Amino acid sequence: MSEILKHQKYSNSESMIQEDIAIFNDSFLRCQNKEGFLDRFYELFLASSKEVRRKFKNTDFRKQQMALKSSFYMMMLTIQGNARGQRYLEEIAELHNSKRLDIKPELYNLWLDCLMKTVEEYDPQYNEKIGRVWRSLMNQGIRFMQSRY
Repeated sequence: MSEILKHQKYSNSESMIQEDIAIFNDSFLRCQNKEGFLDRFYELFLASSKEVRRKFKNTDFRKQQMALKSSFYMMMLTIQGNARGQRYLEEIAELHNSKRLDIKPELYNLWLDCLMKTVEEYDPQYNEKIGRVWRSLMNQGIRFMQSRY
């Protein structure tokens, strides 16, 4: 079992995991179908704190958006127990830890709040359940990242 799965709140029901991943994936696709989804997310995230703006000062946002998009898919793989997804998340956690990019644990809360605002804006079918699924899936990765700080 992956380290991510050890932290999950699911009742170990494979069908529940698959249902949530399907809800997440469908919502993510709807968000991407509206132009500017990741641009809007980064607009909100950069506006959320001076520290965030400082961390992203010299960022190539085209590359950053591609990396974020890949991370969403890898998170889905990780939750399904895929070793490749787990390795990817471990590499990202290593990159973001206190010795490298120094992404403080509290910044992930800002990240998630901005992401959720963006999803709510961009998914025309957004509802409470979709919001819970996004938060649940993203929180699993966030807790892992924070634990590796």
